Amino acid sequence: MHNALLLGSAIVAEIIATSAPKASYGFSKLWPSVLTVLAYGIAFHLLSQTLKRMEISVVYAIWSGAGTAAMALVGYWLFNESLDTLKLVSIGLIVVGVVGLNAGDLLPLSRNTP
Repeated sequence: MHNALLLGSAIVAEIIATSAPKASYGFSKLWPSVLTVLAYGIAFHLLSQTLKRMEISVVYAIWSGAGTAAMALVGYWLFNESLDTLKLVSIGLIVVGVVGLNAGDLLPLSRNTP
């Protein structure tokens, strides 16, 4: 499976797993609680497969950045949470950071030279 698809699937599973506890009302509803455990299991399995093929710094930056940004949007759309200008700017900064970590290996300044 292509690295981006594998990591993207791990992120989607993590977003589902992170959203489910809110729907479970403190794990008092069975199916959202079961979904939480299953989705986290799937997410970490897919993440571990991704780490076999990619550098951990890049994987974790994408995983945490995309997950954080997506959860802010999920909170807004599904749970009626606020999404003000500061949150939107912060999401943009997360994206810039992830792009910077991914592009870092392409720039001559980032190369370790003796």
